[in-house]
Amino acid sequence: MRSSLPKPLHRLCGRPMVLHVLDALNTLCVDHVVVVVGFHGVEVIKAIESEAPDGLSLSFVEQHERRGTGDAVAVGLTGFERDSDLDEGELLVLPGDAPLVRPETLRRFVEAHRQQRSGVTLLSAVMGDPTGYGRIVRSRNGRVLKIVEHGDATEAEREIHEVATSIYCFDPPILAPSLRRISSDNVQGEYYLTDVVAVLGEAGYLVASMVVDDAREVAGVNDRSQLAIAQETLRNRINSDWMRRGVTMLNPNQVYLDTTVELGEEVTLFPNVVLEGKTVIESGAVIGPDCHLVDTTVGACAVLRSVDALRAHVGANAEVGPFAVLAPGTAVADGEVTGPYFAAVAPF
Repeated sequence: MRSSLPKPLHRLCGRPMVLHVLDALNTLCVDHVVVVVGFHGVEVIKAIESEAPDGLSLSFVEQHERRGTGDAVAVGLTGFERDSDLDEGELLVLPGDAPLVRPETLRRFVEAHRQQRSGVTLLSAVMGDPTGYGRIVRSRNGRVLKIVEHGDATEAEREIHEVATSIYCFDPPILAPSLRRISSDNVQGEYYLTDVVAVLGEAGYLVASMVVDDAREVAGVNDRSQLAIAQETLRNRINSDWMRRGVTMLNPNQVYLDTTVELGEEVTLFPNVVLEGKTVIESGAVIGPDCHLVDTTVGACAVLRSVDALRAHVGANAEVGPFAVLAPGTAVADGEVTGPYFAAVAPF
């Protein structure tokens, strides 16, 4: 039986999952991002390098053995060229399988860390079903004491619904020494990054936290079911954003757009429309119902009904369909009316 685990390059709305995390970081104007890769490392590096946000400073390091999140972060620190790069500022740590985290959440998170002047600030979430997540253990006065992984938690600790999201903000100089003080004496025999929280607290550093408003935003993607949920959540965000910008969707629950799609003003999308890749729809065009366009351009005020197109071009004011197939290279001229059951190839 084939594995149900998603690969790092599984696409969410047109982009590999890890690219959505980098998109969020890019809005923070970070100085440098180090990506720790393991399985499928070469594929991940190639995909990130080809699709990473413009201007984002990136480097890659490989975790040769999967010895836990603490080891992964220790490996990641080697990706900074100079030790002085970690002398000041803040160091954000994020998992690559949390593609729904919002840039505004990360901004508030970093600001909270700065204001509290903590050694580490962790982003937590309250979940109805916290199974599988590390639990946040607090003192009676609400101070964070430690994070206990699910497999190592007692029955009482498993009743805690506040969980760690694997998103941290560190005071950089104290991270490496604290990583050297954690051990792999646990159920999985791994070095947990979560153990750093207790180490820093015991050393007298302030351990702060911020609870995310919506737990769905920081949910990890570890199987195909979670991948589907992430797809739906992200598509809802995309559709809402386009509608706020003037695009009409007669039923947004039946419109599927990649993040890479571009739409002009006053575009109308009917139900059962799927727009993928670098599809561009210019102002005033009407798409659907039942259109599937991939890497296709549609001119202003064109009308498409029941059209399947791949790397095609439809001119302004053209009318295509219903039941049209536009193979790669097809060009429909400005103002052309194809009628039903149209299929033609005319390289452009």
